[in-house]
Amino acid sequence: MLSFNRTGVSHTIFYLLGIPGLEDQHLWISIPFFISYVTALLGNSLLIFIILTRRSLHEPMFLFLCMLAGADLVLSTCTVPQALAIFWFRAGEISLNRCIAQFFITHCIFMSESGILLVMAFDRYIAICDPLRYTTILTHTLIGKIGVTIFLRSYCTIFPIIFLLKRLTFCRNNVIPHTYCEHIGLAKYACNDIRVNIWYGLFVIVSTVVLDVLLIFVSYMLILRAVFHMPSQDARHKALNTCGSHVSAIILFYGPGIFTTLTQRFGRHIPAHIHILLANVCVLAPPMLNPIIYGIKTKAIREQVAHLFFLKQK
Repeated sequence: MLSFNRTGVSHTIFYLLGIPGLEDQHLWISIPFFISYVTALLGNSLLIFIILTRRSLHEPMFLFLCMLAGADLVLSTCTVPQALAIFWFRAGEISLNRCIAQFFITHCIFMSESGILLVMAFDRYIAICDPLRYTTILTHTLIGKIGVTIFLRSYCTIFPIIFLLKRLTFCRNNVIPHTYCEHIGLAKYACNDIRVNIWYGLFVIVSTVVLDVLLIFVSYMLILRAVFHMPSQDARHKALNTCGSHVSAIILFYGPGIFTTLTQRFGRHIPAHIHILLANVCVLAPPMLNPIIYGIKTKAIREQVAHLFFLKQK
């Protein structure tokens, strides 16, 4: 294993360490990773199956939820098996191309999930503020176009980073203290000037995730204004209750990411393994908990799950 390249030749093989400083605890750390991954696989697969096979769930809200579950499946599958291989078999070797591919997929999915949460906020706004036109506005054709647009936005914003990384000469350390590949986490091992990478990465975050957060905030301000103008308390409670699952998903998705960013920016004295663990929470928690949240809070899904598992046994 190389730790520093004195020949000036660019590394094509890297080594993911997992969680630095906690190598002797990797076996124990793998247990919650494995449980989270299995839960995410089963929960999201069940959610997708129920939504696609039950015509009563072919409504806009559930179709967007199906997109979110699919994105969660891909996000967890692109990161957690790699981490488990490191924890169990110390199989941290990864080629440069595979590292870039992993980064590309995970970042695309992350951007896509942010976009899905935004359109789900738009969905809740229409359902509450203009319920009579809800199904005529959000037709299946429009939902399909929205899904394609979300994917293309993610693809087009992340794709240039591939070339920004491929142009670099990785002649520094080829040992990455992480469980998966990240853009700047990989670029910082280059001998070249990476300011373009840093500024473009910042542009991508601001033009997608930050913009999505602002638009979600505006959507919920409009929703709250409409709710507080409703005549009865029951109507207000029912309207707010329909947003509960979505708000929980928003907090679960953006919360760990914001906290991780703040600790990386201001927590200079926080141990490295804490930063890595927080980064893994961002890819572990949403895929695992989203199906549970929607399964508990959404009556239609609860009923379909009960029908699938319990009524079939009778």
